[in-house]
Amino acid sequence: MAHDPLADISTAAMQERGASRGAPRVVPALTVVSHPVPRRVGDRRLLEALVAGRPVALSRNAPDFAPPGSSLGLPLADPFVSRKPLELSALPDGGVRLTVPEDGTHVVAAGVPLQGARDFGPSEWRDGVALELSGRVVLLLHAVELDGEGAADTLGMVGESAGLRRLRKHIERVADLDVSVLIRGETGTGKELVAQAIHRLGPRKAGRFVSVNLGAIPKELAAAELFGSQKGAYSGATRDREGFFRAAHGGTLFLDEVGEAPPEVQVMLLRVLETGELYPVGASSPVTVDVRLIAATDAHLEEQIRDGRFKAPLLHRLAGYDLRVPALRERREDVGRLFFHFAREELAALGEQGRLDTEEPHAEPWLPAPLASRLVRAAWPGNIRQLRNLTRQLVIGSRGQARLQADAQLDELLGVPEVAAPARGAKGLEAEPARGSGAPESRDAAVPRRKPSQVTEAELLAALRASAWDLKAAADALGIPRPSVYDLIERSPNLRTAGDLGADEITRCFEACGGDLDAMVRTLEVSKRALGRRLKELGLVAKGT
Repeated sequence: MAHDPLADISTAAMQERGASRGAPRVVPALTVVSHPVPRRVGDRRLLEALVAGRPVALSRNAPDFAPPGSSLGLPLADPFVSRKPLELSALPDGGVRLTVPEDGTHVVAAGVPLQGARDFGPSEWRDGVALELSGRVVLLLHAVELDGEGAADTLGMVGESAGLRRLRKHIERVADLDVSVLIRGETGTGKELVAQAIHRLGPRKAGRFVSVNLGAIPKELAAAELFGSQKGAYSGATRDREGFFRAAHGGTLFLDEVGEAPPEVQVMLLRVLETGELYPVGASSPVTVDVRLIAATDAHLEEQIRDGRFKAPLLHRLAGYDLRVPALRERREDVGRLFFHFAREELAALGEQGRLDTEEPHAEPWLPAPLASRLVRAAWPGNIRQLRNLTRQLVIGSRGQARLQADAQLDELLGVPEVAAPARGAKGLEAEPARGSGAPESRDAAVPRRKPSQVTEAELLAALRASAWDLKAAADALGIPRPSVYDLIERSPNLRTAGDLGADEITRCFEACGGDLDAMVRTLEVSKRALGRRLKELGLVAKGT
């Protein structure tokens, strides 16, 4: 009987997640992160054929990619992606193999130029692998849970990742119930957006939605701000104060950073949740309030309880229903859609709404493929808030330019280590030391001097490879000044530098090449000098340094 990779992929996926009978079926998928036609971003292709043991051919003309939930799709249709297909196939351990044919589409996988074949283990492809095709289209190879496909209402939340779909389901289940909700999640994940969706879907939607950040209120004023106060109750209380609870009467009160509540406020919160009554500061009579409380935190409240900083009964009252908002790194397939969503908002503010309406497949991508790949591979400690801020920085910083371009500040935001060097060229390339004082560079007399504009990308790449990525030797072979090599690499969508490489990528390559620097240069295709410096920064000692 023939071996069936279906069982391998499905079993490996479930075992790694600790799934039991009835767990969602996990299949590989490809999602468009960046494309010269921006409306294609977010289109997806489920690779169910892999689960059935059949390879999938990927080219300019096939297969079709469609928006999630839609049965109508289109091929990538980028004229620079080869008609000669790449092939994805299932591995016995649940991994996925990507095979690139000779003279086919130039592929950069997980930031590393790919030649021949590369295997991605089950955990690797489920976490998300960025694939750059011909320096123009970026796809993400990732996992999709088939249960919950095609959910109707997005609740104002951009994305179709499994974690986000689960969150929407939980919101719909609890929204019409008059129970308190505790929303957990890292900073910047959009917890207030979740609270607003619960309010909007619930029976109190006609009432007020009052949002309060407890971390922003001085602790000595927190009780008065929340529960109100009477005139003269404390120094500076020159009038009666209503307080946020009474302001939200008949509606919803959202308490963000509830873990920051002082001990006395925790006691008062517990009383309100248990009795529906509160005592304004300085008052002797209780006030009845009708408020649905939604709280949020990025803190580990159970740890705070063990440390005596948070009251266990309050946690039990707050968590009438417990929700978790996934971190952005857990929903990498949503990064492209979120980026373009925020980009459209920023362009509209600049009066450039039509910038992303192009339907021309030959157009130069507004979001360059290497930058898109870095966006989807970033750690995003600040989550969606950080992505929104970075998008604004990119859009405004690239005004008047045909393409978005990251500067040193954005490199830092994306988590790209800065290369310490005495002198640097374009894109973070380390400049070679000058040979002589002000004298012109020596050059083979047989190579005629050329204009950099006359050098094609294919010639540049061939010269760099022939010179083992010695930038001066490549410049001499091409008959152009060495600084022009930096400029040509900067303008090339298919070439990178050591400054573009992440620490994980370098470490993986170091291990795969057994620490051989020359082999790493051939694999990563970057300057040997600059790569050697990056290795030293990471504490890696390579052969040949």
